[in-house]
Amino acid sequence: MAADADWKWQLANRITTAGQLGEYIDLTDEEILGIEAASERFHWAVTPYYAGLMDRHSRTCPIRLQAVPSALELRDDHGIADPLTENENSPVALIIHVYPDRVAFMIGNRCPVYCRHCLRKETMVGKPDVNFSEEKIREGLDYIRAHPRIRDVLLTGGDPLLFPDERLDEILSSVRAIPTVEVVRIGTRAPVTLPQRITPELCGILARHHPLYINTQFNHPAEITPEAGRACAMLADTGIPLGNQSVLLRGINDDVQVMRGLCTGLMRIRVRPYYYYQCQNLTGTSHFRTAIERGVEIQESLQGHISGLAVPKYVLDTPYGKVPLAASYVIGREDDEVVVRTWNGRTWREHNPL
Repeated sequence: MAADADWKWQLANRITTAGQLGEYIDLTDEEILGIEAASERFHWAVTPYYAGLMDRHSRTCPIRLQAVPSALELRDDHGIADPLTENENSPVALIIHVYPDRVAFMIGNRCPVYCRHCLRKETMVGKPDVNFSEEKIREGLDYIRAHPRIRDVLLTGGDPLLFPDERLDEILSSVRAIPTVEVVRIGTRAPVTLPQRITPELCGILARHHPLYINTQFNHPAEITPEAGRACAMLADTGIPLGNQSVLLRGINDDVQVMRGLCTGLMRIRVRPYYYYQCQNLTGTSHFRTAIERGVEIQESLQGHISGLAVPKYVLDTPYGKVPLAASYVIGREDDEVVVRTWNGRTWREHNPL
C-alpha cells in the first residue's frame, strides 16, 4: 500500500503553511499574506489528498475556496462567533441539547481539514485549550443517562472518526449501553476530506453498533472522487445509511447546475442528499453567504427536475432548531378546492372540502 493511501500518513503530513501549499497550487504574494494573516486567528490544515483535488491555477476552485485561508475571513462583517448560541444550549460540557429527544455530543475538536465555513471555527474546532478529557466524556454520558427522553445521540465535534478505532468503539459502546438511546448518528467529513480513514477495520467496529447512521458533507461534485465513492460504498455495504448535509456557499455551489450535479452524483455513490444549510451569520464567512431567496430558487430548480429522493431540504439552523426554507406551492383556496402550482408552472385544483 502506498504511504498516501494510509489515513495516519495523511494526518501526519497535513499542510499547515503557505510554503507547503505551494506544492499543490499557485499562490500570489497577496494570497500568501492572506493565508498568514487569517491563520493567526483561525486554525487551518489540509490533508494532502484534499489538496490534490485543487485546481493548481484557478483561484475560484471550489476545493481551494473551502480549505485555504483568506484575508476575506478577517473582514469586520458583524458576524457572530456562536450564531446558534451553542454555549447557552449546553447544560454540561460537550452536550448541546435543543430538541426534546436528541442531543449533539461533541466528543472531540480535530478534523482532517479545517473548513473555512466551519460553524465552530472560532469557538472550538482545532483549539488546544478546549477540554475533551475522559471526565468530560463521562459527564456527557451521565447527562444522557439522566434524561431518558433522549433517544437519539449525534456524535460530532470536530470529526469523531479521527479517534483511533479502539477509542471510538469504547465511546460507541458507552452510548449504546444507555437503555433509552435508540439511535446513534455520526457527523463526519472524513469520506470527503480523508476517505482513507474508512477501512475494513473501522467498518467492522461500526457494524457492531447498529442502528447507526452517518451524515457527511459533500459541497461540490468535484469532491465525489473514486476514493470518496469507495469509502461510501464500504460504509453502505456495512449497512450504514448515509446522508449528506451541504452548506450553501457563494461561489461554490450556489448554482443550479452545480447543485443538481452534486445531488445526482451523491445518489450514484449511495449517499442520500438530506439537507443543504443556509450559511450561518458566522464570523469570517461573509464572502460565503448568499441570500436566502437564492437558496429557495435553487430548491425550486431541483423539484421535478431530479428524483425526489435526490432533493435535499433547504434549512436555516437557528438557536431554536432547524427551520425549513422553501417556496410555497399552495396558491390558495377556491370553494371546496385547493389550488396548487406544480414543478413546471402548471396549476391543479384538488377537491378538498374543509
